[in-house]
Amino acid sequence: MALLLNDEELIERAEILREKGTNRSRFFRGQVDKYTWTDIGSSYLPSDILAAVLMAQLEEREVIQAKRKTLWDKYYLELECWSKQNGIKLPVVPSNCQQSFHMFYLLMPSLEIRSKFIAYLDKLSIGAVFHYIPLHTSPMGESLGGKVGQCPITEDISERLVRLPFFTSMTESQQEKVIQAVVNFSA
Repeated sequence: MALLLNDEELIERAEILREKGTNRSRFFRGQVDKYTWTDIGSSYLPSDILAAVLMAQLEEREVIQAKRKTLWDKYYLELECWSKQNGIKLPVVPSNCQQSFHMFYLLMPSLEIRSKFIAYLDKLSIGAVFHYIPLHTSPMGESLGGKVGQCPITEDISERLVRLPFFTSMTESQQEKVIQAVVNFSA
């Protein structure tokens, strides 16, 4: 894990938070004679098992990314005409950007249509979910002064986004089931 700070006054506190709320690092540098709990904090280090899983995934990165690209491309190609006919937008990847292939979403015309779409897929045992809540309207965002209406475009888009099932082990038949359900949907 890496943390970049642009304010030297935050360095000591960041170190304490990383050290589970203790001044342990100061102890090891000889700056205090014993270390103690001084602030909030947690363990941000992955377990050995999680690190091993990550390592295995990194070793297979090219295979994993190729599979995810295949899934993403198939969704895009199979849904392109349907989306245009129904006023639904597909993901946009600017030409100067690299695609991460971490999800595939649809931008529905309205919250009402998105809600109907998710309910329709749910009846077919297809788990599609809405995307993220805008950060400024989240409980933490609101505690920092955020409120509905500050970012109207963000709020509008978040109400219309829906994520289709997308996972590396997805089979062709599973994806085909999703695609057929999507193209059979009518608002």
